[in-house]
Amino acid sequence: MAAISSSKLALACADFLWRQDAALRSLGLERLSIDAGQATVAMTVLPGMVNGIGITHGGTIFKLADAAFSLASNAYNERTVSAHCSISFLRPTKLGDRLVARATEVVRSGRSGIYDVRVTFEDEVVAEFRAHSRVIGGALLSTAL
Repeated sequence: MAAISSSKLALACADFLWRQDAALRSLGLERLSIDAGQATVAMTVLPGMVNGIGITHGGTIFKLADAAFSLASNAYNERTVSAHCSISFLRPTKLGDRLVARATEVVRSGRSGIYDVRVTFEDEVVAEFRAHSRVIGGALLSTAL
């Protein structure tokens, strides 16, 4: 692949994942920013995302955070997956709330990495997510950009 900027590569990788990953698209996500090791996405809580007690299902918030992590960790054109993830839920959200997940690379070394994702609603932190990544081999993009 020809040399391109890290930002352009990250965006091309995100575009590829977006086209290939129905789970990402199913959330109705809005990509706010993509760069090497970083991604910010937003999601509005829809009726199918609310649990029986009227708050956003924890699995939906986890999926949002995992989507931001996926875009951030795959920004280098190396197929990367999660080896371990954990989440702490800090406050509930509800139908109609617009959640924003910001993934930030903490460290990337060899085939491993650590990423933190903060999920917010307005100025409040909703959840903190930490993911350990593992490069599994192979490029996402096989043609020159």
